[in-house]
Amino acid sequence: MYIVVVGGGKVGYYLTKTLVNEGYETLLIERNPAKVATFTERFGAVVMRGDGAEAATLQEAGVARAKVVIAVTGDDEDNLVICQMAKTLFNVDHVMARVNNPKNEEIFKRLGIDTTVSVTNLILSYIEQNLPDRELSHLLTLTHSDLAIVEARVSPRSPYVGKALSELKLPPDVAVSAVIRGEHLLIPGPDTHLAPGDDVIALAHRSSEDELRNSLTH
Repeated sequence: MYIVVVGGGKVGYYLTKTLVNEGYETLLIERNPAKVATFTERFGAVVMRGDGAEAATLQEAGVARAKVVIAVTGDDEDNLVICQMAKTLFNVDHVMARVNNPKNEEIFKRLGIDTTVSVTNLILSYIEQNLPDRELSHLLTLTHSDLAIVEARVSPRSPYVGKALSELKLPPDVAVSAVIRGEHLLIPGPDTHLAPGDDVIALAHRSSEDELRNSLTH
């Protein structure tokens, strides 16, 4: 598999190092000549000097045969342009972009970027999942930008306590896929009853998250 990484900062450096060590055919594109010289000493011929936001550079890098293009520069606009060119001009199967400003993540997804990575959102998600009194946590945002896998804890005050799933008036676009009770994982069926403290794993549409949170926690 041929993978092109654009951006030779710390993220690009360690990503390239890991990919090369794992045996992937990898090319790192970086426009800073000093970094290119340093990386070439460490990685060899897998480093190319150039502006990854220019089509000519991507063509010279052979992006048309790449399976994956990963843009990890410190500039969101550059990352978006790189991924869009790789996708539309060179028909790359999968493009991934680092998103430095979390506000841009939704825009990237709507503009066709297959995978986005926001360090800020990853840290917030980790903190959220480890708060003892959390009400609803995002476990995973799916490729479809409006869907996510979420976890919500059932409050003793919830109107759903003691009721079977078949009795619940779940919000639209919500599907309960698992119930965690203590150390036990329950695969829910119509007769599964919810108890206080249960962690409910569900596939939910973003528009239904608030209603799901309110139903389970209040």
